[in-house]
Amino acid sequence: MQQNYLIFYLMISCCFFLCYSLNSFSSSSICLSNQSSILLQLKHEFTIRKPLNDFYDDNTSYPKMETWKAGSDCCFWDGVTCNMATGHVVGLDLSNSWLQGPLRSNSSLFSLVRLQKLYMAFNNFNPCSIPPEFGQLSRLTHLNLSYSVFSGPIPIEMSHLSQLISLDLSTNNYNGSFLRILDLKSFIRNMTDLREFHMDRVDLSSTQLKSLPTLSSLTSLSLRSCNLQGKFPENLLQLREIQTIDVSFNEFLSGSFPEFHSGSKLKLLNVSWGNFTGKLPNSIGNLRFLDILDLSGSTFSGTIPASFWNLSELTHLDLSFNNFCGQLPFALGNLRKLNVLDFSSNQFSGEVPFSLGNLSQLERLYLGNNTFTGQILFSLGNLIQLIILDVEVNNLNGTIPPYLFTMPSLETLWLRQNQFTGSLDFHNISSSQLRHLSLSGNKLDGQIPQSISKFESLNFLDLHSNNLSGTAQFGNFSELWFLDLSDNRLLSEVKGGINSTISNLILVYLSSCNFTEFPAFLEVQDGVEELDLSNNKIEGNIPEWLGRTGIETLFLLNLSRNFLSSWEEAPSILPWKVMKYLDLQSNRLQGSFPVPPLSTEYLFISSNNLTGRIHPSFCKLSYLQVLDVSSNNFTGTIPPCLGNFSSSLSVMNMRENQFHGSIPDSFINGSKLRTLDLSHNNLQGNIPRSLVNCEGLQVLNLGYNQISDTFPFWLEYLQELQVLVLRSNKFSGPIWDAREHLGFEKLRIIDISFNNFEGTLPSEYFRNWTSMVDVSVEDKSQLRYMGNESQYYQDSVTVTIKGSERELVKILTIFTSIDLSNNRFEGEVPVSLGDLRSLIVLNISSNNLTGFIPSSFGNLVNLESLDISKNELSGTIPQQLRSLTFLAYLNLSYNHLTGPIPQGGQLSTFVSSSFEGNSGLCGFPLSKTCEKIIPTVPDNQKSESKFSITWRQILLGYGCGAILGVVIENVLSLRTNLLFKIFSVNRG
Repeated sequence: MQQNYLIFYLMISCCFFLCYSLNSFSSSSICLSNQSSILLQLKHEFTIRKPLNDFYDDNTSYPKMETWKAGSDCCFWDGVTCNMATGHVVGLDLSNSWLQGPLRSNSSLFSLVRLQKLYMAFNNFNPCSIPPEFGQLSRLTHLNLSYSVFSGPIPIEMSHLSQLISLDLSTNNYNGSFLRILDLKSFIRNMTDLREFHMDRVDLSSTQLKSLPTLSSLTSLSLRSCNLQGKFPENLLQLREIQTIDVSFNEFLSGSFPEFHSGSKLKLLNVSWGNFTGKLPNSIGNLRFLDILDLSGSTFSGTIPASFWNLSELTHLDLSFNNFCGQLPFALGNLRKLNVLDFSSNQFSGEVPFSLGNLSQLERLYLGNNTFTGQILFSLGNLIQLIILDVEVNNLNGTIPPYLFTMPSLETLWLRQNQFTGSLDFHNISSSQLRHLSLSGNKLDGQIPQSISKFESLNFLDLHSNNLSGTAQFGNFSELWFLDLSDNRLLSEVKGGINSTISNLILVYLSSCNFTEFPAFLEVQDGVEELDLSNNKIEGNIPEWLGRTGIETLFLLNLSRNFLSSWEEAPSILPWKVMKYLDLQSNRLQGSFPVPPLSTEYLFISSNNLTGRIHPSFCKLSYLQVLDVSSNNFTGTIPPCLGNFSSSLSVMNMRENQFHGSIPDSFINGSKLRTLDLSHNNLQGNIPRSLVNCEGLQVLNLGYNQISDTFPFWLEYLQELQVLVLRSNKFSGPIWDAREHLGFEKLRIIDISFNNFEGTLPSEYFRNWTSMVDVSVEDKSQLRYMGNESQYYQDSVTVTIKGSERELVKILTIFTSIDLSNNRFEGEVPVSLGDLRSLIVLNISSNNLTGFIPSSFGNLVNLESLDISKNELSGTIPQQLRSLTFLAYLNLSYNHLTGPIPQGGQLSTFVSSSFEGNSGLCGFPLSKTCEKIIPTVPDNQKSESKFSITWRQILLGYGCGAILGVVIENVLSLRTNLLFKIFSVNRG
């Protein structure tokens, strides 16, 4: 009992002593009075308000200055550090302190001249540049002003801070204006002790990095997204003390790796998304402390050196988006500390090594976009911490191992675009954490098992482009927001189970399946944003409930290429409030069409049986960019507003209807119209001159109407015009005028056939058509099609090739064609046509042209179709036509040509119908043989023949030519015919 009293007495005594000590301590303050006054004045220079920005850390963000009170010792204020011996403030940490307002040059902050450490990161000092008075704080060793919304040039006075050890000015900008250093060498010249230099997102485009290696004490360098230029100094990588280098996201910074010395202390090296090239040196194995290596988005190449696999301290390795090649070795399994491994988008090949299963700490594995082969390794089942597995776009095959779906930590499984076969097999998956599953672009077959619904955490399911069939029945997918089952042509039905909870879908893609009706589970998708049911076999009415589906959210609806005939309850105005893209083309819709939502930007209702007039309310669609109502039975006149109702309209396609009257002359200045197709209607009158306001017009198709006008010379002012079709109208008069310049520099397709144009075709007329003179190598190597920038719409046009009309469902940007046929042109064929070397189709048939076939036609090396039939041409066939190795169609019939048909080359491949109706022609393939011929050589052909030709000479030449023709024909079969590509069916 006495011991208890003794303990109690001691406790009371201790408490009394502590209280006395604290009272004594508070009566003698450490903080100097002037220091306290300076800090209180600093407090009143700013507004203290919680920021809304996401990058502020809520865990460490709070208003430190609010606790600063007069009368208390400032050395114990939050964020303040004092020299306890002198009472001076030597440290100030106001990071994440909710400070707002400019930091001015006269701030009391600059009176704290004994400051050694100053941290003011994650505040909002905008609008403000960094005050030059920072140069007065000459004792600073640590300065951090990052993420504080400074902008403008960093003052050169900061170069006076010669004692700096750490400087961080990263990620400051205001309204797109960043901090910038104009002369890095001058800026750091006095900072000889600098160890940490962090300048992320500071504009360094006007300076070089050559001076950085002079900072011999440097341990950490971070210059992310600094717009660096020039070459990265290799000796920076060889500094003895350097541990961290991050120069990522500087696309104009070039460099390569030097030899690394054995004493390197590098722990982090990030040169991603720059312009580093070359091969990895074998000495990279000397970086034995390396923890993080990121070379992604560069152009490194070659195989990975063997020493690389000794970097056993690596936890993060990213080599993605490079040109590395070769097979991965078994030694990959040595990198046992890896958490992240990214080899995606390279040229790795062969089988993935079994040792990959040794990386037991791996959480993220990316091997996609390579050419790996073989099957998925069973050893991957050892990676129990794996969260992401991405092996998309490879050549992996076999069946998908069921264990992948039961891995305990796996959330993302990306296997798309491989060669996997077999059926889906899901067992024991109730504990699966899988959230993202993509198996698209494989060869999977059979039904989708109902057990797939046991992936209760799944929110992304992509199975498109397989051979899945039957009925897909889904149950408890309460988290699912993305569903893509498209391009499974045997999949006949998708439905929810008895207790289905699929109600949160946002993106739903069910195109190109075998559905015959609308899936019922769509009725409850109130938040759906994109719905694609195109290219199915759905027939009958569009259900009334579809108008309620996503009424507040749906902005893309694609029901095209089905057999829909009408609306179950036809609305006068479609109900979706934020609709942007509506595609109902290629159905059987009848009657009038409802007014689209005012928000509509893309409207496709072509190839239906719609009737009536275009509703006047269409003129209120002020956001419309593409309007395609082609191939219907619309009647009436074209509303005048269609030329000016939308400043955004780029495509207006109204072809193949029954519109009549004149084209409205209402196209406004600043119009963005790029394509205007009014062909195949009953339009009359003239071409409206206001079209000249459409400065970006590329395609103008007015063919197959009743337009009575002269040639629109003024169209030359449309400098972007590439396609001009006036075919089958009532145009008349000449197509050139010496007073007009007639530039048409970008014109590549012109069809003015079946009109009443007349006059001559002078050579100078075609010399300005420079886009047909040649096609750049780049254009030839990359097939591109004409269409609007969004790729939602692609232009099409009908041309005459090989004597018949064909529709180009997509127009290749390298396709060129001239069709002047079926008019009344006279005079000689222009020699300058032979200068249009990129020309693929030339048709000048059915005119009254006279004279000779120009020998310059031999220059048309890309020509595939030539029709000059039904004219009054005379003379011989030029020998130069034999060199047209791509010529697939030739028609010279019904002229007055004479002499032997040239033998050999491509001309030997054509049948007699190509030459019939020319009584003076002889030789193969005509039945008429040639006797002794002494040709009359016209002036423009004299250089082509100096000797008379006898029948024996022709026969000898024919024998050799026939053999040569067979050889050439076999060679030509190796060339993919461009016209085949042009006329291939557009399945999009």
